[in-house]
Amino acid sequence: MKISNFFVIIALLILVPASSILVSAQVDVARKTTAITYPLDEQVTVQFRGTTRFPRMKGDARVKRTGRNGTRIELSVEKMPRPFELGAGYATYVLWAISPTGIADNLGEIRRSGIFFIDSKMSVTTPLQTFSLIITAEPHFLVTRPSQTIMLENLYPVAANGKPIGTSPSISYFGNSSDYFRDPRTPEIAETDYAKTPSAILQAKQAVALARFAGAERDAANELAEAETLLQNATNSWEAGRDTDTIDIAARKSISASVKAESLAVQRKDAREKRNEKIRTDSEIRSAENKFTDAQNQIADVRAELARETRNRELAERDVLNFSNQVKELRDENGKLRDDNARARIEIESLNTRLANAENEKKAMLEQNDKAVKAANAKAAESTLIASLKTFGAVEKNDRGIVVTLPETLWTGPRTSAFMPQSDGKLTSFAEILNNNPDYRIAIESYTDSSGDPTAIQSVTDKRSLAVAEKFASMGIPEGRIVAKGFGASVPVAPNTTVANRAKNRRMLVVLTYYPQ
Repeated sequence: MKISNFFVIIALLILVPASSILVSAQVDVARKTTAITYPLDEQVTVQFRGTTRFPRMKGDARVKRTGRNGTRIELSVEKMPRPFELGAGYATYVLWAISPTGIADNLGEIRRSGIFFIDSKMSVTTPLQTFSLIITAEPHFLVTRPSQTIMLENLYPVAANGKPIGTSPSISYFGNSSDYFRDPRTPEIAETDYAKTPSAILQAKQAVALARFAGAERDAANELAEAETLLQNATNSWEAGRDTDTIDIAARKSISASVKAESLAVQRKDAREKRNEKIRTDSEIRSAENKFTDAQNQIADVRAELARETRNRELAERDVLNFSNQVKELRDENGKLRDDNARARIEIESLNTRLANAENEKKAMLEQNDKAVKAANAKAAESTLIASLKTFGAVEKNDRGIVVTLPETLWTGPRTSAFMPQSDGKLTSFAEILNNNPDYRIAIESYTDSSGDPTAIQSVTDKRSLAVAEKFASMGIPEGRIVAKGFGASVPVAPNTTVANRAKNRRMLVVLTYYPQ
């Protein structure tokens, strides 16, 4: 055997094959919403906006932070469709609180009341101080992440004293984008009439289906069987005409068991995949060890042959020594190259970091300059805006912003919310000016005198403020810019003792607050 064969065998020991593992993951989609910082011991009213698919949906919440560890929420929603009308995957609605860090807190289920639409009220508590509120359609009430089917979300808040409340307009969270909600094989949640099937049973069916979808038939068979048995018990109770509480308790036990089965299935599947990965890794290690052993055997054969080849012993020893020195030099050189490469990567990362910081500083300066220019332009245009608003009523500039007092002649009477015929053109012109000044938020406030029933008085001011807001919105002003509220007779500007004073108290204010986009 020639000496060159020895070099080939040594090279086999140095070269080790590499392997790579491909991992695929479900991509989550970020969504933005508005978080509100609720002040201590002060009740705040928050309106909810429905989606374009169901524009009749509406709701509101009264929120009050009563301590450092608790915020009370009293929610009321109206005209929400039955969940299963949205698709096969949905059986109930859940109220969520989204923190500024994107953490979603399941505050509870909005239970169905009504045949065709859901009108419901609920009272819950969250330890959060700053959060947004959303309502989503869900397969069952024990979900831990909100789905991407958003039904209602909070608008900007209104404090009882009219003071502004802090918000965070770019809070992000990750909605549940499970393949289950897009898979055409997603099963129906009931084979009978949806409207007659109790909501808890529909949710239990979905919870069992989700557990099956997660692989519980293989990895959590006992837990899945228990959930299915509990579901059958609930169904039997319903078909037997048992009371609602008995059916609800049995169905919710099935939901809890299904969630447990789903969680165990995911955990056991992950564990099995990790075991399989370890088996593959061990196999690759054994294969490498066998190759190494074969190479060592070949080296032994070479050495035996070199021992027999006494005539070339000195030459072979010299060649081996030279080769060993070369290998050592190559290894040293490789070590130096690795060190140089590592230092180069660190330097490149440092340069990239400095470059990114410089870009961020540049971007921040540009944004600051843009805001300054925008503010200066708004300030310069403010006098023109005030002059144009004087055609619609008395205009005052105070610490709240530009306040326009609309005349009582807008309405057909002192206790009606119907516009005079000539009011339409005036409000249309007003809306055009507001559309041309998009950097102002609009607060519409209706007040009246104390003559009459307080409930009727409050209703009139509510309807008036809402009527003006709807008129502005119909002219293309985004609803997010508008806050409408009726104050009844709670904030008089003069004693309600004379006809003239009562006329002063019957007023409609449009407050423009500069808030650049």
